[in-house]
Amino acid sequence: MKCCMSTVVHEGNASVLPLENTFSDSLAMLNSEKAVEELIQQPILHGIDDHLIEFAEALRTVAKALRQAAEGKASAQAEASEWKRKYELERTHNLQLENKAMPPEKHLDENGRVVHLTNKPLLSDGAVKKSDRCCGEHGICSHQVLRDGEHDHDASVVPNKMTRKASFKLSWCCKGEKSDQKKHDIVSFEKGNITTAERSSKQISLKWESPPQTVLILTKPNSTAVRILCSELVRWLKEQKSLNIVVEPRVRTELLTESSYYQFVQTWENDKEIMSLHSKVDLVVTLGGDGTVLWAASMFKGPVPPVVPFSLGSLGFMTPFYSERYKEYLDSILRGPISITLRHRLQCHVIRDSAKSDLDSEEPILVLNEVTIDRGISSFLTNLECYCDNSFVTCVQGDGLILSTTSGSTAYSLAAGGSMVHPQVPGILFTPICPHSLSFRPLILPEYVTIRVQVPFNSRGHAWASFDGKDRKKLAPGDALVCSMATWPVPTACQADSTSDFLRSIHEGLHWNLRKTQSFDGPRET
Repeated sequence: MKCCMSTVVHEGNASVLPLENTFSDSLAMLNSEKAVEELIQQPILHGIDDHLIEFAEALRTVAKALRQAAEGKASAQAEASEWKRKYELERTHNLQLENKAMPPEKHLDENGRVVHLTNKPLLSDGAVKKSDRCCGEHGICSHQVLRDGEHDHDASVVPNKMTRKASFKLSWCCKGEKSDQKKHDIVSFEKGNITTAERSSKQISLKWESPPQTVLILTKPNSTAVRILCSELVRWLKEQKSLNIVVEPRVRTELLTESSYYQFVQTWENDKEIMSLHSKVDLVVTLGGDGTVLWAASMFKGPVPPVVPFSLGSLGFMTPFYSERYKEYLDSILRGPISITLRHRLQCHVIRDSAKSDLDSEEPILVLNEVTIDRGISSFLTNLECYCDNSFVTCVQGDGLILSTTSGSTAYSLAAGGSMVHPQVPGILFTPICPHSLSFRPLILPEYVTIRVQVPFNSRGHAWASFDGKDRKKLAPGDALVCSMATWPVPTACQADSTSDFLRSIHEGLHWNLRKTQSFDGPRET
């Protein structure tokens, strides 16, 4: 019986080996590219079997693939190293901006303890002394959170009759009971054990320490019902509450067209006056839907006064107050205390490929709902490289990507398959738009990370970024969009509390989990 043999030339000498041993040695040599190269460089005798020739060609293909993979890996490592360096520069720049914008100051409370404040208060001396008494007790005060780096403001922004801002105090409570835990006490270490303390994400209560004096009213345009309600509201706030009223120039024109009675209504004339509104306005009232709340938030690039959103739109995830009962609601809010929801915002800025460094970026844009990066009118897939701090996340290939706040989890992110998240949960939603992958699921990232979305140089087309549905910007290959959590949240008033308002909004707005109840007269377990 013949035995199958294979003839191979090794170091110039012909030797005869069993075919089984030849394949075993060849497979062992495939563990490295060098072994493959050595194997395919050996000469083959004439008359060898055809299948060995095919095997040699396959080895050449494998060697070529290994070589390309090694080159690609080296290139990717070099690119990742470069982006890591750029990330470190970006984080250093952000820290420098935060430290420059919020220089720490030291004050002493009644017990002689040092209290660190973020900025100087803009209140008068008497109001400052009154507010300082609450520092360090059960929460934070208005001059600690609703303040920016500006100290001197032009009094001509609005008439002099607008008095100083009302001061208030925020406290953390649970089921109506105040918490004695400080906002920074999250975990404790006792006898080597880690235990969680009272969370700062509990329901927040706002209590006025001085009565509000000035109210800003923002309305949805092109609505007769809103215009009628606005005129009634302005008259009631002036006659019954003796408050200063500020409206948009468009609204003031509409009111004066209706009657000369509204001469007392104030407005602004330029963007500079808008930038200082937060130092004059105690309360913001919106008449419209969620879009009106987004517009109100976009007007404040720094601290935002408490917002009272009345529902006059189609969907109201952020508008819990019914317009028919505005007198009852506002009377209770002006007296206080009220529950509020701190809605976090994202700070986004674009870094162009032509920038000399990552520090050379465009003006930051604040968003309350989401920033969307999509393919626009291009017929090609969007190709986006995503990084979280110094870590590579993924490469998005699809229609685009949504970076959303938890307040925006019920907006575009929800339509793209993202989760609905309670607005006081601190986090950033990472939601792909129609990804060309069966395994690409949405993520929820912690609020302290910085996300970078880069259009790679080998992308077939451009990408487009939009911020809360507007301010659309083109991103060419090499451009990047960097997003992080903004310093200043948007405080919105609650009708009941944050959780009740959230659950009611998804029940009424989305009819969440609405179905007929199972019949009780069917089969039963025995």
